[in-house]
Amino acid sequence: MSAPAVTSTVDLLPPIGLGELVERAGLLLRVDRKYVVPVAQVEALVGQVAPGAQVLEIAGGRQFLYDSVYFDTPDLLAYRLAAHRRRRRFKIRTRRYVDSAECWLEVKTRGRRGETVKNRLPYALHDHGDVRPGHAFVADVLGAEHVLRPSDLALAPVLATRYVRTTLFLPASASRVTIDTSLSWQGAGPTPLHMPGYAIVETKTGSAASEADRLLWSRGHRPTSISKYATGLAALRPELPSNRWQRTLRSHFEGAPTRVPRGSAGGPGAG
Repeated sequence: MSAPAVTSTVDLLPPIGLGELVERAGLLLRVDRKYVVPVAQVEALVGQVAPGAQVLEIAGGRQFLYDSVYFDTPDLLAYRLAAHRRRRRFKIRTRRYVDSAECWLEVKTRGRRGETVKNRLPYALHDHGDVRPGHAFVADVLGAEHVLRPSDLALAPVLATRYVRTTLFLPASASRVTIDTSLSWQGAGPTPLHMPGYAIVETKTGSAASEADRLLWSRGHRPTSISKYATGLAALRPELPSNRWQRTLRSHFEGAPTRVPRGSAGGPGAG
């Protein structure tokens, strides 16, 4: 794992505890904007957004290792809905907070206005790679959102991700900023995929853009179409439809398999 990118600046920020962060900016219903930023620029950006900002601190730590496992149907329905920009799309994952030895099962859907809706359930660490114990929870969420019938819910692990996350709280807009570095993806094959030299910076707001968004815009960064699940899977499996992420795949994914020339029509092939 490469060295964290924001250590010195983050160390100067006042802390905020997890309970207070959730109370002031839980944002389970929110607008997410993602930016791919060179790691070399992240430290300066944190310093510029820092006035008033606080950093999440747990047990003295400010940067945390995350492991996630994403689950999908045999025909990769969650992936295909994202690739074709369907409004009623979903993501299912377990997220393991390595440093605190906690795990959650999470289901993400889209609200009527395109906002992200996240439902989550505390989950056993030993079930990190198995969605079956949480099947009823997943079925309830997707059924309530009219996304998928429980009878269609045959899920298996498809992709694992790992990264180091730093979380900032911006009191002026009651928003959050997450900075993910040392990103890696592992599919069915033996070789992981990395995105060296880049961080994924994500702003999480109620609706309006935050001061972090405006700072990023002023530095020439624009929201990017990237999903840790869908874009990562597209990078690892070049036979999948991926027009939505082509620019990101070409620019930021080093060592990805060569893509098969094809249009975005049709479902994913076997891989």
